[in-house]
Amino acid sequence: MRPPERRTTGRPRTARLLYGASLAAALVVPLAFAPAQAAPVPRTPAADGAKGQELPGMPTALDPRAEAVACTPASKEQAKKQDWSRQRLDLDRLHRHTTGSGVTVALISTGVDPGAEGLDGRVTAQGQAADDCVGQGTFLAGLIAGTGGPTPRLAGVAPGAKILALRGTDRRGQPDPALVTAAVRAATTAEADVIAVAVALPRKDRALTRAVAEARKAGAVVVAAATPEPPSRGSAEEMPSRTYWPAGEPGVLTVADMLPAGARPDGALPTEGIDLAAPGAGVVSGGPRGKGHYLGGGVAVATAYAAGAAAAVRATHPEASADAVVRRLTATAYPADIPQLDAYAAVTTVLGDAAPPAAGAERAADPVAVRDTSDTDRATGRAVLFVLLGSAGVLSLLWAGFALTRARARGWRPAGAGTPDQG
Repeated sequence: MRPPERRTTGRPRTARLLYGASLAAALVVPLAFAPAQAAPVPRTPAADGAKGQELPGMPTALDPRAEAVACTPASKEQAKKQDWSRQRLDLDRLHRHTTGSGVTVALISTGVDPGAEGLDGRVTAQGQAADDCVGQGTFLAGLIAGTGGPTPRLAGVAPGAKILALRGTDRRGQPDPALVTAAVRAATTAEADVIAVAVALPRKDRALTRAVAEARKAGAVVVAAATPEPPSRGSAEEMPSRTYWPAGEPGVLTVADMLPAGARPDGALPTEGIDLAAPGAGVVSGGPRGKGHYLGGGVAVATAYAAGAAAAVRATHPEASADAVVRRLTATAYPADIPQLDAYAAVTTVLGDAAPPAAGAERAADPVAVRDTSDTDRATGRAVLFVLLGSAGVLSLLWAGFALTRARARGWRPAGAGTPDQG
C-alpha cells in the first residue's frame, strides 16, 4: 500500500536526497552507544577528520553494583557542528514554522537539571527529579526543548516548549514501575500536553495501565520507548521478541532507535508494534553539570525526538486531538520497514482524508535518509529549467528540418532562389 499523498506548505521539497553510507562520513560523532557504566565516562572521538573533537559519552544508567554512586562528570568539550540527527529531522527549517511555544512536555526519565544550559526557566522538576545523577534525563530534555545555548544549531526539536521533569528511575537510572506510574499520574494532573516515557518495563503493570488510560483520556499524547536499552552488545540477538510497557498500552506512540541508514542498531532488543523510528545513535546534547556536550544514543534518545516532534505538532495544530497528533506523526513518516520520523513534514504537511498505512502494509524496501535540501531544491529547479529549455530548442530544430524537407518536396524555394528549369 502506498502512503497517502502529502502536500506541504512553505517551500516544497522537489527532491529528497537518498543516502545511507555516505551520510556516515558527515557525522559529527561516530555511531556508538554510550556505555551504561559509572563515571569516569570514556571519551569518544568525533568522525570529522583526523583532528576531530572528542566528546564524553552519556550513560543510560550507572553501575548498580558499585558501592558508591559516582555521578556522570561534567563535559569539558563542546561540539562545533550540527550532528546528523538534526539534519535528518530538518530542524533548521522546522524552527521557521514553530518552536513548540506554549506546549508542556512531561519527561519521565532520570530527572532534569533545571539550570542546565539552554533550559533555563523552562524546567519544572517534581520531587527528586531535579537531581539528575546519571545525566540522561537532562540530555533528553535538551533534545526535546533545548535552545542549544551558544550553539543554536544544536537546539532541540521544540526549543520553545516547557519541560516537566519526573523521575521514573532510582538515582542510578534503574527503572521502577511504581515511580513510572506515579510520574504518569503527576503528568496527567499537571495537564501536560505530551508525556514522554523514556524507560521501558519488562512486565505489564495494572496500575500503570490505568494511569496511561487516564492520561490519554485527559488528552495527552503519550510517547514511550519501545524497548529498554540492550544489556550488552550481542546479547539481544538470542532474545525472543516481546512487548514492553507502557509502550504496549493502547494508543501509546511507540518509538525505536535507528542509525543514519534507517536500520535499527545491531543488538537492539526485538519487539513488535513499533510506530516510529527516530535517530538514536551519535546524537549530541548537553548534560546536568557544566556547559559541555555529550555523545548519546539508544531508544530513549529516539523517544525524546518523537516527543519533541509531538510538541511541535501540538503547537502548530492546537485544535488537534491526541489521536490526531499521533496520526499526523505516523502518516507523514518516511516509509520504510519501520516508518521514520519526519518532524518537518509532521508540522507542515496538509493531510487529506486518507488514513495512514495499515499495520503490516508494504513499505519501501530500502530505508532512506532525509536532510535539509533547500539548496538542492533551488539547484534542482534551475537544472529542470535548463533541461526544459534545451529540450524545447532541440524539438524546434527537428521540427524546422522536417518542415523544410516537406516544403522542398512540394517545390518550395527560398525567396530569390529562382525557379527550376522546366526543360
